[in-house]
Amino acid sequence: MTGANQSGTADSGKPDDGAPVLRGAWSVLTANTLAFTVCFAAWTMYGVLITFLINNGVYDWDAGQLGWLIGIPVLTGALFRLPIGIATDKWGGRPVYTILLILCAIPMWAVSYCDSYAGFLIAGLGFGMTGTSFAVGIAFTSVWFPKRLQGTALGIFGAGNAGAALTLLGAPTLLGMLTDDGASMEGWRHLPKFYAVALLVTGILFWFATENKRPAGGATKTMKQRLEPLKHVRVWRFGLYYFFVFGGFVALAGWLVPYYVNVYALPVAMAGFLASFNTLPGGVVRAAGGWMSDKFGARSVMYWVFGICLVVCALLIVPRMDIFAPGSGVIAKSPGTVVSVAEDKVVVTAAKTGKERSYKLKKKEGELATEEERRTGVLVWPRGMSWHEPAVEAGDQIKPKQLLAKGHTHIFFQANVWIFTILSLVLGAVMGIGKAAVYKHIPDYFPDDVGVVGGIVGVLGGLGGFICPVIFGYLLKATGIWTTCWMFFFGITAICMIWMHIVVRRMTREHSPHLADHIEAPAVGSDPKLGEGGAGGRGSGDSGEGASS
Repeated sequence: MTGANQSGTADSGKPDDGAPVLRGAWSVLTANTLAFTVCFAAWTMYGVLITFLINNGVYDWDAGQLGWLIGIPVLTGALFRLPIGIATDKWGGRPVYTILLILCAIPMWAVSYCDSYAGFLIAGLGFGMTGTSFAVGIAFTSVWFPKRLQGTALGIFGAGNAGAALTLLGAPTLLGMLTDDGASMEGWRHLPKFYAVALLVTGILFWFATENKRPAGGATKTMKQRLEPLKHVRVWRFGLYYFFVFGGFVALAGWLVPYYVNVYALPVAMAGFLASFNTLPGGVVRAAGGWMSDKFGARSVMYWVFGICLVVCALLIVPRMDIFAPGSGVIAKSPGTVVSVAEDKVVVTAAKTGKERSYKLKKKEGELATEEERRTGVLVWPRGMSWHEPAVEAGDQIKPKQLLAKGHTHIFFQANVWIFTILSLVLGAVMGIGKAAVYKHIPDYFPDDVGVVGGIVGVLGGLGGFICPVIFGYLLKATGIWTTCWMFFFGITAICMIWMHIVVRRMTREHSPHLADHIEAPAVGSDPKLGEGGAGGRGSGDSGEGASS
């Protein structure tokens, strides 16, 4: 690292901790957040619409095709974030955002005329451009606020993710009204028209509610200069973090509706309502995540984010299931002849002594869970029962250690829908905090390249939103187990946390070798080099990290 500017930190002048907020900044932030909310609601529409069409027999598509349709709008929103971010740096957010909103209304309107799998794919690719709104909003918001408030401002803007929850809550009910609860299925074609009108109106309002602003030198940089920050591995590591916290969030916004419908046999409207428990806090809490990143440091926040996500995903991995497995059997202790066999015992006459020996058996009594309990979903903890089934008959000659009765075990785990929903809510909230923490790093390291760096990080996050539903679909198709999505998330989270920790350890060894081998800070005064703060000081979290880390 040859200088602060090269590593991407803000070293272009005096610290701006006391810099005033520009006039009009908060109105621009409000307009940005509103536009992002509308775009995000439109971006995640397919999760509800496609599930509704499949469940009502309008189209016969399998799990793999479902995953592609849910993910295809996310693909466009991911791939075009980088060029849209560059365009925002060059021309400013006002014209770029306005044009984006108006143009996206066209393919959204076209969805209402689709009648084939290919048609839905093409229309989804078109209106998926609404997903690039994030790159515009991040760049356009950051130029209006000083560094000390950028985490908070970007967190507030990111709360527009709650648009997904608005779709999950409102679209199923609206579809029911438009189709007269399934009596007139062609009524679904009005839903994308409502979204198209919302995009058009928002685009017009955005133009009149904002004024334009670009980063310093944004209009004069060459393409090579714009792409210069992408040589830093740090950018791609942030992208991996965002692949999970944002891509996973987007994936679940579409995937949880069919998840609830198939696993818990819920109607689409109820499934959308419960799915919103994941997406709504994930959007709203993002503002709190920005504040936390400003106050405690983004790296510290990310440690907590990954740790909690690992625990929640591990709990969600266990599927709803009935398990029938071999249990503990009854073994003969000595040779002899079977005298009698009953449900509760096997009597054996010993070969040497002639004495009778009784082996107790456990009878199967009742049922593990009644149909009412299975239907209402009230069970929280797993239930289990075991019993024996005789493996011999009267008159059989037996040997020592021969099996007299087979053991059977039955375990039923309901994966209680309300416990599942609470865990899903926690995961969504933590992902929302993580999204803000990831983007807190970007203006700290790359203050003059927020558009391009935020764009590529957004690309990777958006790709996560596209790839994850496709992977979920194929995992489900291969295993028949819905909880494979949580297994996948667990693996991704573990990789993110391990990579981050390796970088932190290397950074500590390079810049503070006397701290590297201390697990915690010693008592005050025991070492003048360490003090009470130890290695856990605050900050944005990576400020001493090498450019290649």
